[in-house]
Amino acid sequence: SQSEQQILSSKLECVQSIKDGVLAEARCTESNLVTPFSQKGSGAKTQTQSSLKLFQVETETLYKKVDSEDLYVTSMLYEREQTEREVTGGEVTELVWKLCLAHSASFETADLFMTLVFELRHLSVEALKVLRQRSSFKCRNNWQPLIDALPSCATEACVVLMKEIIASGEVEEDKVEYFFWSFSFIPKPTSGMIESLAPLLKSPGASQSCFLGVTALLHRFCSAYNSCDDVPAVQSVMRTLGKFLGGNCTAQDSEGLSQMQLVLKAIGNAGLAAASLAPVLSLCASLKSNPIEIRLAAIQAFRRIPCPVRVSDLLPAGD
Repeated sequence: SQSEQQILSSKLECVQSIKDGVLAEARCTESNLVTPFSQKGSGAKTQTQSSLKLFQVETETLYKKVDSEDLYVTSMLYEREQTEREVTGGEVTELVWKLCLAHSASFETADLFMTLVFELRHLSVEALKVLRQRSSFKCRNNWQPLIDALPSCATEACVVLMKEIIASGEVEEDKVEYFFWSFSFIPKPTSGMIESLAPLLKSPGASQSCFLGVTALLHRFCSAYNSCDDVPAVQSVMRTLGKFLGGNCTAQDSEGLSQMQLVLKAIGNAGLAAASLAPVLSLCASLKSNPIEIRLAAIQAFRRIPCPVRVSDLLPAGD
């Protein structure tokens, strides 16, 4: 409407020259007038002139033809060229020192950290322990590159070192939690990893992350290998979890109730390996004297147990 005042008046004019179907030149003039401050076309006004001109056309292609034999199909996961040389502990120690001296928010730091992760994968447990002793110092802002790199290493040697660091109690609680959650993402778990981590479940005050991280690793291991029930390390973990249940999941107090729920959740996490505990879980779920939270948690613990061991076959009819 006429009562509405236009705040900004803008105008854009462009002249284009085209030669042989190609844009050869473009000249543009843009003007903006803030009308509330203008009087008879003057006032707060800006004017911008721009010119774009074609200088040359490249006739040659910018890419080189590649032999199809050199091409291959791969996933989108990050790849790094494998090195043939032997990585020594001294080189990795020097790398940690370089990380400490590098600026925290630089491309150099990111590249050094990535190199550290990949080189850790070449070290044995013994070499990692020596590296741990030499790299126990803290950089700026209390940063410890080795502690942050270990969860991405994903080798058996790195898991063994992480277990020893956890058991030593030398690092902050948030770093310990980070260690435990990283176990869920190890692509190729080994029985040696499980054997190393199993004792942590027996330690006093083992955290929720401990139970869930170790059993998630166990589930991934059993998903990749047949007959994991026969692996001693797997049996050791399941015996430990079974002892927490006490035969029928009876809890004496609120603390015991919370612990029992956590153990049942961990058993459900373990999946294929938990089939041996199915009869106990059935009893825990059917025992009417157990709190409803425990009975439900026992039923949910069947979630990854193989189909032949069916809940309906284990629970009494009518419950």
